[in-house]
Amino acid sequence: MPIIVNVDVMMAKRKMSLNELSEKVDLTLSNLSILKTGKAKAIRFSTLEAICKALDCQPGDILEYKEEEKK
Repeated sequence: MPIIVNVDVMMAKRKMSLNELSEKVDLTLSNLSILKTGKAKAIRFSTLEAICKALDCQPGDILEYKEEEKK
C-alpha cells in the first residue's frame, strides 16, 4: 500500500509508549498496533485527530504517501 503510517516514528520522537498513547486516544492496544504496523486499511478522522493531539503533530507527520514501484 502506498500510504505509510509513521505513528511509531512520532511516538519515538515524543518518547511515548503504546500504552500511554492508547490511554490518551482511547483506542485498544490491538487497534493501535494494527495502525502502527501499517496493517490498517482505513483510519477515522476522529482517530487521526486524537492521535495528532496526543502526539502534538500534524496528520502529515503520521501519514506519508510513497508511490509503489512499477514492476
